[in-house]
Amino acid sequence: MSETAQSTQAPAAVTPQVAAHVAKNHSHTDIGRSYRQHQIPVPGGSMTVGVWGPEDPAAPTVLAVHGVSASHRSFGLLAEALEGVRVIAPDLRGRGRSNLLPGPYGMPVHADDMAAVLQALSAGPVTVVGHSMGAFVALVLAHRHRSLVNSAVLIDGGIPLDVPAELTPDQVVQAVLGPVAERLAMRFTSVDQYRTFWLEHPALGDSWSDGRGTAALMEDYITYDLELEDQLLRPATQYEAMAQDTAELQGGGALLQALNELEVPTRLYWCRRGLLGDEPGLYNRQYLTDWADRVPALAHQMATEEVPDTNHYTIVMAPAGAAAVARGIHAELGLHQQ
Repeated sequence: MSETAQSTQAPAAVTPQVAAHVAKNHSHTDIGRSYRQHQIPVPGGSMTVGVWGPEDPAAPTVLAVHGVSASHRSFGLLAEALEGVRVIAPDLRGRGRSNLLPGPYGMPVHADDMAAVLQALSAGPVTVVGHSMGAFVALVLAHRHRSLVNSAVLIDGGIPLDVPAELTPDQVVQAVLGPVAERLAMRFTSVDQYRTFWLEHPALGDSWSDGRGTAALMEDYITYDLELEDQLLRPATQYEAMAQDTAELQGGGALLQALNELEVPTRLYWCRRGLLGDEPGLYNRQYLTDWADRVPALAHQMATEEVPDTNHYTIVMAPAGAAAVARGIHAELGLHQQ
């Protein structure tokens, strides 16, 4: 089944009760370990940032940067697994509750936004954790704002994607994220309808059904992702933000410079299955080895590790994947995991 196989046809409109439920979810904080929200000034407005864990800014801290069409709530499971760690997780420009921040977008803009967040909320340099597109942002952040970054943890992202160079930007979006682009065009009349979509998703549905310990966090994720527009609910990500950013994932100038001049210890966690839960995934061992052979800084600074039995989503949004990545982050921070 494709990501968008279910019908997009909908009855008349969202009820006032559903609209109120979605609006309340956007700002509620009862979602886990010491969670709170901040609004951080960035060019064009305020960026919504979620923070889990200790209140002390001097506590071990990571900056968690989400994927191309996600929000900071995608890190709920990882934050729960990172006991003793302060997790700072923004909604990127054009996504989540930061979706009204204007363009331009692109990795340098996101990196500068992340620097503003760290300067406001962190007491010193941090480990930057990036999932999917967030991994590309992490690398450019480490390059543009070296003093803010101790190390980087990349989760199924960061290395340019294997896309034919002759494709136009729109063709790149379709080649890499076609199903995601289709989802952004869908409209729903209820949270139940969007829940059904994700429960039927070939990569993620089985991992967060009732009884697997993830249902509550995923309920929060999908409700937070919805935005009211013209009496219907839609995913919050702005298409133009996704399109501009995706065009850089095959090797924009800022990314290539960040890779060639990488100075921080970096670990990339990858998986064999992709956005629809099937093989091939975004990366394989040989492709990553080839990049390390071509780029001396990668060979010197970057280690890679496969997370078995995961896909592009479940590597952070299901218990086993989140636990595996959390163990690595705890080790990076020099912490003993409970």
